[in-house]
Order: sequence, then structure tokens, then C-alpha cells
Amino acid sequence: MRWTDAESRAVLRRLFDAAVASADPAAAVLRHLPEKPRGRCVVVGAGKASAAMAAALDAAWPEVDVSGVVVTRYGHAVPAGRIRILEASHPVPDTMSETAARYILAAVRGLTPDDLVVALISGGGSALMVAPAGNMTLADKQTVNRALLASGATIGEMNALRKHLSAIKGGRLAQAAQPAHVVTLVISDVPGDDPAAIASGPTVSDASTMADVRDIIRRYGLDLPPAARAVIEAGDEAPKREALPNEITIIAAPSLALTAAAEEARRNGLAPLILGDAIEGEAREAGIVMAGIARSAKTKGLPIRAPAVLLSGGETTVSIGKGPAGAGGRNTEFLLGLAVGLAGMEGIYAIAGDSDGIDGTEDAAGAIVTPDTLVRARLLGLDTRAYLAAHDSYRYFAELGDLVKTGPTLTNVNDVRAIMIV
Repeated sequence: MRWTDAESRAVLRRLFDAAVASADPAAAVLRHLPEKPRGRCVVVGAGKASAAMAAALDAAWPEVDVSGVVVTRYGHAVPAGRIRILEASHPVPDTMSETAARYILAAVRGLTPDDLVVALISGGGSALMVAPAGNMTLADKQTVNRALLASGATIGEMNALRKHLSAIKGGRLAQAAQPAHVVTLVISDVPGDDPAAIASGPTVSDASTMADVRDIIRRYGLDLPPAARAVIEAGDEAPKREALPNEITIIAAPSLALTAAAEEARRNGLAPLILGDAIEGEAREAGIVMAGIARSAKTKGLPIRAPAVLLSGGETTVSIGKGPAGAGGRNTEFLLGLAVGLAGMEGIYAIAGDSDGIDGTEDAAGAIVTPDTLVRARLLGLDTRAYLAAHDSYRYFAELGDLVKTGPTLTNVNDVRAIMIV
């Protein structure tokens, strides 16, 4: 079969859409509703998918005394009946992030053992729900977040520091809700689906220590504000497992999204190979590595023969450093590295996007690479390597007309990448 450019693009988009659809927050919540409480049900939560999760729970339990507060990213809100929905900034928190945390903590205070707290947690919650520890201000937290995002630290390392600088993360929300029963429903966006890492685990006991945090600060040379340094020096550990009896369920995850994409691939005549849902590292370098795997598949049939698709997920990083940076996110930067590595090889197409519909801070989920990406770029006068060096991948793919725009998907199971070899 001869695959045309249009057919290849259409198949890639179907794979991406299938992965996102598998993480529909409403359907996932309805599959995992806990037992109804004897008393009140207080719903709290944070994340890009949390408003849609809250709406599903509110509609499912009309006879239960439901109330609560959930915060999501600007543009991701949906009506949720009796549950108040707030919007805040991501990835850098704003004043609404702090307001939301204050309302959420207030909502879980003064409860009884007959009451149920349902925490709806999804990716992005760490920035959306901010309660600075000690004498830190919101400006201090914003400074820390910006330093982390530019450092190249992994998501796990970022969360370890965030949890120890917070009065709500790292299990402290569940601690505030005692003696009520706490059930946490989680849509995972992190490698390995560790609930302690998702939104910095507000209801999950924390395994990291202040010693770990100090090591991260040294490793990346982080320059923290004085109030943040004072919190670290005070050494107040987050709650540990024995102090937080609660139920935690992963209701949607990157691995399930990749499985859905694989099923769609088979329906389209492609042999899928899932490389993993926890791919990390520098985005451009991951793209170059994946290009090598794809080239081997195309020329030698290793690790899989064409027509096939290589699927992967996880969260790469973009280390900006101290120089100026253009517009882009980790998915478009991954694709730019991939395009350079492929060097225009025929028969290889790729898509990469964030399942929440927003790659970094831009208005695209990601983009598509085709065999003629570099040729078309040259005809437009675009220097591919210069755009890569400037972290300006969004503008590069915008010039080519190859951005993938979905709008907010109201879910988040991290990045979805598909490299099609035909």
C-alpha cells in the first residue's frame, strides 16, 4: 500500500485523538465512584481535568449532600453544579492559585468520620493550588517555579521541592481533612503513575525528605528566595504513610492512552510497538534518539517492520538556561530534534502532543513531522538548527502550518508521541 501524505497525517491524528479520548475524565470518574457517605460529601481537587471530573460526580450523586471547591487551568472550566469551580494559572501560579488553595483547605476543615472527602487530582494541580509554607509569599513560589522549569530538573525532582515548600501538597490536604474518610481519584500525567508525584500529591504521603530537597537544590544550582531557604532550613517534613489512611485510585493513565492508540493503529493497518510511557530526558535529544530507532525500523525492520508505528509517552524537559528563548514546548522541541535526526528520510511521519491540548504555554497541543519538513522549511527560509537552538519550535511549525490544535481537552495523561513508518 502506498501511503499518501494526507493519509499519513490523518492516521497520526486519529492515533492521537484515540489516546486522548481514552482518558475522558467523566467516564473515568463514573467507573470508580466510591461508596456513598452517611454524612456529607466534600469534593476538592486541582488539575487540568479536575473540573470535568467534578461535573461528572455532581451529576451522578443528586441525592447526596455534595459541596466543594475545585481549581483548574484558565479555559478548562465547566459547570459542576453544587461544586464551585475556580480557574488559575499554569505552569506558573498566580493569585488565584493561592486563593484556590485557601478555599480548598477551608472546605475540608471541621468534618466528621461520617463525611467523605473526594479529592479529584490531575496533572497541573501543583501550580493551580498554591499555599506557600512558612513566611513565603506567592511571589516567592513563582520564583521557585520559574527556576525549576528552566533548570532541567525532572518532574519528580520538581515535585519534591514543591511539596516541601507547601502547606497543602505532599499529603497536607488529607491531613487537614481528618477525621473524614478521604478517597482520591487520580488522572495520572507522570511517568510510572506515582500518585505522590501527580499535582505534588496533596492527599498522598510523601517519601522524599529534606535531605533529598537539599540535594536537588545543589544539583541544579537553584537560587531560592530567602523565605524559601528558611523553610528548607527549618526541616519540616511532609506527612508520612502511617499518618494518612486514605484510598487512592488511578482512574486514567498514560499507559492506557498508549494502549488505546495501539488499538487504533491496528485498525488502520499498522503494527504498533509501545516503547514506554515514562520516557524522560531532554526533549531535543529524545527526538534524535527516536529518529535513530525509526531509521533502523525503516531500513532494517528493527525493532519492527513497516507499516508500523512507534508509540511512547512520558514527560521530557526543555532546559532553557539563562539565554533568551522563543516560543515552544517539549513536544514541538522533541519533533524538531526528530526532524533533524531523520534528515528527510522517506516514509517516516510523526506526531507529538500534550494530551491536555496545550504544549508548554502555547495554544497548540503539538505538531506533525513529515518526510519533507526540512525541505519545506528551507523553501520558507527557515534555519531548522537555529530555531532548535533558540527553543523556538512553536514558531517553526506555525510557519510550516503543521501545528496540531485541539483546544483544551479537559484531561491530561501527559504526552503522546507516535512515529509512523510506512
